[in-house]
Amino acid sequence: PALAQDAATIAAAETLRDNALNDDIAYEYTRDITTLFGARPAGAATDHAAAAWAAEWMRRNGFQNVHVETFPLIGWERGSESAEIVGFGAQKLYAAALGHSVPTPAEGIEAEIAHFTSLEDLMALPAGALDGKIAVVDLGQMVADRSGSGYGPRSRVRSAGPKAAKERGAVAFVMRSVGSDHHRMPHTGTTGYHEGEVPLPSFALSAPDADQVARLAATGQTIRMKLFSSARTYETHSQNVIGEITGATRPEEVIVLGSHMDSWDMGTGAIDDAAGGGITLATALHIARAGRPARTIRVILYGAEEVAQPSEEYVKGGGFYLRNIGDAVEKHIIAGESDLGADNVYALGLPPGTQGSEFDQIALRVLAPLNIEAGSPERFGGVDIAPLAGAGVPVFGLKQDATRYFDWHHTADDTFDKIDPAQMRQNVAAWVALVKLIADSEVDFRAIAAANTASAQTN
Repeated sequence: PALAQDAATIAAAETLRDNALNDDIAYEYTRDITTLFGARPAGAATDHAAAAWAAEWMRRNGFQNVHVETFPLIGWERGSESAEIVGFGAQKLYAAALGHSVPTPAEGIEAEIAHFTSLEDLMALPAGALDGKIAVVDLGQMVADRSGSGYGPRSRVRSAGPKAAKERGAVAFVMRSVGSDHHRMPHTGTTGYHEGEVPLPSFALSAPDADQVARLAATGQTIRMKLFSSARTYETHSQNVIGEITGATRPEEVIVLGSHMDSWDMGTGAIDDAAGGGITLATALHIARAGRPARTIRVILYGAEEVAQPSEEYVKGGGFYLRNIGDAVEKHIIAGESDLGADNVYALGLPPGTQGSEFDQIALRVLAPLNIEAGSPERFGGVDIAPLAGAGVPVFGLKQDATRYFDWHHTADDTFDKIDPAQMRQNVAAWVALVKLIADSEVDFRAIAAANTASAQTN
């Protein structure tokens, strides 16, 4: 397939890149949605209201085919919660229930703790070994780095830990928050459903409190903890908000730019993920204002990214979008997702098989003034576009610096003041340059991906 870009498209991408460095569309969108609606838990009234507002924002700014598609959801409400050490070392702890955790009894749960430094240590115990106890898992502090590499192993504890604890007789589950900070704000995040239910009341301790509990456990004394949560689930719906810049010459060829509308309940969801919505919407708008692209650019603000669901009857926004488009997925040529805050993009990841191609070289040359270098091939893309990737749609990644991100992620401190406007402009500049090149190229990313898969299987 032809990979060459004509000089006019390259020049247009460079102009759009430079213009984006002097524009605050993304910053203003992020400011407005976090200010007007605050937290947007999936399925809550603020989630619904923010979606309606975002759809109107798209219409007002000239997006075409704007619509909201709704899907059923089990929502979750935190209620009130508390945690404390009672008896030896008695003191208040700062903890947050994990998303979709079941409540404790009205009187709370008070029990001796069993302290573990890995999930594997807990899982090595036989059934009944934790009868009547509260399991506490502390993997130690997550180290901050720009790739966010420490997040995956720790988020696994959040989803799998309660089940493992219950199977060994525990009455509740507690873990160190998944974060790189040292402040006293716990990080929430969804836990997992197993056979249609969340196994135990489940909590995350702030980092200083997790350290405190570890020191108490190290004394060899019996340490007792008391937990309370009035969390509840309820039937509701969430939605995807969709709008596009319809292609001028190849409108059937769709480029998806994704982020998610919902947030956790404690902050205002600025870095996770109102910023991603701002970046992708600004990207499409910049391109549209310079003239219609050849291919269609479809922006999707997905619903319910943050939450687990009890069965396959319920899907996240990404799964619902895929289900809804049916065979039209074959015309989705590539997808990208912005969901790691708004700090600088530092690397480009194109689909496997594209590395070193003429398109790759041109893209890196256009992105070089933004200090963006070649990254590893992109295969996953992100939670929202993962269903598209699983259905064969190639994905790209503009890798953001995550050094600060996990200080605030899923905490009450995820607020608008954490957005650096200059870094957000650099994000938009990167997105707009790359998407312009893709939209006006004739690169067949699906054919390249298929050839790369076939070559890998042969070898």
